[in-house]
Amino acid sequence: MAGHSKFKNIMHRKGKQDASRARIFTRLTREIIIAAKSGMPDPAMNPRLRSAILAARAENMPKDKIEAAIKRGSGGTESENYEEIRYEGYGPGGVAIIVEAATDNRNRTAAEVRAIFSKQGGNMGETGSVGFMFARKGVISYPADKTTPDAMFEAAIEAGAENCESSDETHEITCAMEEFNTVRDAMIRIMGDPESAKLQWIPQTLAPVDESTAGGVFKLLEALDECDDVQEVASNIEVDEAVLKKLSA
Repeated sequence: MAGHSKFKNIMHRKGKQDASRARIFTRLTREIIIAAKSGMPDPAMNPRLRSAILAARAENMPKDKIEAAIKRGSGGTESENYEEIRYEGYGPGGVAIIVEAATDNRNRTAAEVRAIFSKQGGNMGETGSVGFMFARKGVISYPADKTTPDAMFEAAIEAGAENCESSDETHEITCAMEEFNTVRDAMIRIMGDPESAKLQWIPQTLAPVDESTAGGVFKLLEALDECDDVQEVASNIEVDEAVLKKLSA
């Protein structure tokens, strides 16, 4: 398993099965609040808010909760003052990890993330310590049954994307960070609303690990993903398909 997409799909499926709806909605709500606070409360005029709403709809978040989050972020009610923070570090086997959090208490979140790294055999580093191993890209995903791989690839290229990779479960379109809003909106016009559309950290240098190390890395990544203040987790882990199937069994 090389790259981020297959691992993200595994984490996504696990999240669907194991994570409470409350935790998912909390993350979505925080993103909507931050997006609404950072720009116009009108999604037509605020690309980040538009993406946040798409993500919420993909998780079947109720319309009234979405509207309430927009109102909180735009100052219509007393809103939380969330701060976005990125943490970087290493897991077992030298796997590079980026953690994005949204918190109202920087000291609390830093302590929690550091403790997770330490407990699970990792080491939290300084900002920038692993960031150079990743590229910030726009990632837009559609279900596999939306259309054929060839049709999705043609649509992606027409929209200005860099690439489109299809699997049995999904079509994943990637584009430059600077072109994300343009490509996303073009894909919506061509193919309708995606399952997800957001900026992600894509590994440029991979860290291959064996079976015993992979288990430890997955435990660390899952522990970070379960932290209340964590919004996203990215890594550059590379695992052989046979080992991945054994660990997923």
